[in-house]
Amino acid sequence: MTERIVVGAALLDEGRLLAARRSAPEELAGRWELPGGKVEPGETPEAALVRELREELGVDAEVVERVPGEWPLKRPYVLHVWTARLLPGAGEPKPLQDHDALRWLNPGELWDVDWLDQDVPAVREVARRL
Repeated sequence: MTERIVVGAALLDEGRLLAARRSAPEELAGRWELPGGKVEPGETPEAALVRELREELGVDAEVVERVPGEWPLKRPYVLHVWTARLLPGAGEPKPLQDHDALRWLNPGELWDVDWLDQDVPAVREVARRL
């Protein structure tokens, strides 16, 4: 089976990282993740990330750079993460889809939330950039 990419956004603002608390599906509810989603056929990962941030958080963002590494999810999915930043005038992110809370985390607060297991290595990589 062909590997499918799931994109995650390490959305950064003023030295903080945005974490999103899952509300669905039930087995993931209450845990925190980097927002994002599946890349659709014919879509670039970067375009998928911009689309997912608009759908899930209601903001426009700019993709900055790929975070080194890839992390296996439930087959056939694999997680790729990019750093991103809000575009000027994008407004404040809101939990619109699949999330019930958002939290901006300073470097000293990164491990105050219960990250999904597959997001932990990506958050470690991002922490080196803060």
